[in-house]
Amino acid sequence: MRAQRPTRNTRGLLVRLVRVFAAAIVALLAIVGLYAANVFAGMHVAAQTAGEIRGLEVRRPVQIVRDARDVPHIRARSLHDLFFAQGYAEGSDRLFQMDLVRRFVYGKLAEVLGSSVVSSDERSRIVDVRGIVAREWQRVSPNQQAAIQAFSDGVNAAMQREPLPVEFRLLLYRPQAWTPQDSLAVGFATVLDLNDSWDEVLRRDPAYRAGPAVYAAFYPLTDPKYDVPLVGRDTHRASAVPTARFARELARFRPRARLPIGSNEWAVGGTRTRSGRALLANDPHLSLAIPGIWYLVDLQAPGFHAAGASIAGTPGIILGHNERVAWGATNGTVASLSVYRSGALSSKYWVTETFHVRFGRDVTRRYYRAPHEFGVPASPASKRIVLVRWSAYDEPNSPVAAFLSLDRATSSQAAIGVLARYPGPTQNFVIADTGGTAAYHLAGIIPNDPAWARYVHPATDLHHTYGTVPFTALPGVAPSRNAVVFTANNKMYGDGYRYRLSATFDVPYRAYRIHQMLAARKTYDAAYFERMQLDTYSPAEFEFARDLARSSRGRRCAGAFAPLQNWDGRYAANANGATLAQALRIDAVSHAPNFTAVLEAFRSGGNRAAATRTALCRDVLKNPQTFARESWGTGGAVTITHQLDALGISFLNGARLPGDGDKYTIHVQSPGFSQSFRAVWDVGNWDGGGIVIPSGESGEPGSHHYTDLSGAWIAGRIQPLPFGARAVDASARERLILLP
Repeated sequence: MRAQRPTRNTRGLLVRLVRVFAAAIVALLAIVGLYAANVFAGMHVAAQTAGEIRGLEVRRPVQIVRDARDVPHIRARSLHDLFFAQGYAEGSDRLFQMDLVRRFVYGKLAEVLGSSVVSSDERSRIVDVRGIVAREWQRVSPNQQAAIQAFSDGVNAAMQREPLPVEFRLLLYRPQAWTPQDSLAVGFATVLDLNDSWDEVLRRDPAYRAGPAVYAAFYPLTDPKYDVPLVGRDTHRASAVPTARFARELARFRPRARLPIGSNEWAVGGTRTRSGRALLANDPHLSLAIPGIWYLVDLQAPGFHAAGASIAGTPGIILGHNERVAWGATNGTVASLSVYRSGALSSKYWVTETFHVRFGRDVTRRYYRAPHEFGVPASPASKRIVLVRWSAYDEPNSPVAAFLSLDRATSSQAAIGVLARYPGPTQNFVIADTGGTAAYHLAGIIPNDPAWARYVHPATDLHHTYGTVPFTALPGVAPSRNAVVFTANNKMYGDGYRYRLSATFDVPYRAYRIHQMLAARKTYDAAYFERMQLDTYSPAEFEFARDLARSSRGRRCAGAFAPLQNWDGRYAANANGATLAQALRIDAVSHAPNFTAVLEAFRSGGNRAAATRTALCRDVLKNPQTFARESWGTGGAVTITHQLDALGISFLNGARLPGDGDKYTIHVQSPGFSQSFRAVWDVGNWDGGGIVIPSGESGEPGSHHYTDLSGAWIAGRIQPLPFGARAVDASARERLILLP
């Protein structure tokens, strides 16, 4: 049978279909081409940093001088214009970063990133951040409200006038206007990051209920051998040594180490320095990302002059100095909230939140929010909730306001007076002033709760009011020209102190090394402080490696442990034993509650020590590829990643840092986190010393200052932050004038 030939109408229909299909392909290619062109353009544009910009909400001309590192030095004739210009500069350089943090805190990431981040949004809205910052705003003084409002107006002006950053072009959305409450929300992000969370309390509760010995083994306050309390004496008592019982407990509940968000700081008074001026060093440890959390800036107006690191999205200086005082901070690692089992819950406190999901359906979730407590899941898979009491929830006060006051402190004593009103997150502050004094004080609101975040209270305890630990009772060292003060998230008090403060402090290994290096000299200079920040020696890991090297002699694993024989305990780039030492330390912790327990077992000898050594020997022989012998420069290398790297967008990533230090060395560097800046302040000689960040000042890949500081960071060079008029003028590379 002959095939039927297409009719004229059929052929016409096919032609039209082909044409429609071709037109659709052309249209799609055009859209893809326009999208690619828009992204390409975004990769090559940057904000204006020279010339003049007119028609802004400033009252008088404002000058923004950019130095060779692109750090803005803002000179204004009023505080309003100063903070407007700071908002304009940060909005020009870091707009996407600011918007992403804002969305993260509010639980609105899914609106632009889709369903993959809904769980993150759901967790973010457990705490009603929007309601909290609204109440914070009402408590901020009128003068500070004016500063935050001016900053917000500056961000919006930059949003309207400067090129849209490439990330917005990639994700095809435009940012909403910035509000003063958004700046408070960005500040609240640090509160969420640095406070001990309810999740940690829930994890610790089973260990507490298993008995004091079990709890002490899993969550020791410190490692006694390396304990270096700043306040009071310490007797270096031994802690509990793990026994066979703890191996069984380990299977029931494995503790998760706290997030490695710490910091180092130390300061000395003028009698301890060669110059007679006080010295202060600070290097906070936070997520390693590009752009980094810190925005370097120098701010000057009548009655105000401060410089250092601001958190992108907030006004003022968070860590740095003014004309008379320098300050640094480390996380206090203390209890911040109380957790209770829930009894009968009032129906009127349940609220429904809606999550808008890009390319997906809206999601709703119910939350319990009473006036003084809020509900959180009792476990990841549980529908049952526990209740949390937290001062940041029911008595919200913004830390941004406290830092704006600290920016104007006139002495170490005045700074301590400001810190007495600081709400948190609880921090160890070291302070130094131009009078040559140095000081220390723990600051923040700490509930005087006998649980100290170790366990979950019964529901009946909700009727108790515990109050807070008075500021005057918190550990501190009064301002003195003879003071030597330091902290590194460790237990800061010794015997006889009244309050426990924490469920478990961070291990004291970095603090011990800082103390060791300070004790090695009678007087100091800025150069020595800079070298201290680069130190890669790990006393505790050296103790661990030396024990293994000695105990393996004559055993089957002696050859595998051979690189440890000549390792000097330093995580330097060219160290061959460091990579193996870290792998063995990680493996050892898999057989014990924590690294401190491993060390205590080794020191005491006996069955637990022998069992751990045998397990390590077996593991290294069974899986030799896991225990690499490459140099630490290769084995410990980390990449500075962009926030969108998790979505597979890697071309925005920053430099790859060679291995140089680890989590227990002063020079902290580990996958995902590191020193986020290094600063040494020669107090009073503000054009000396300096500060450096890992990547660049700009968050725009089209800027020459996106990654330009990585070289100095890797080389370990502190770069001055010009402060005086002559130094600023000498360093000037570009000038931008903001005009009414």
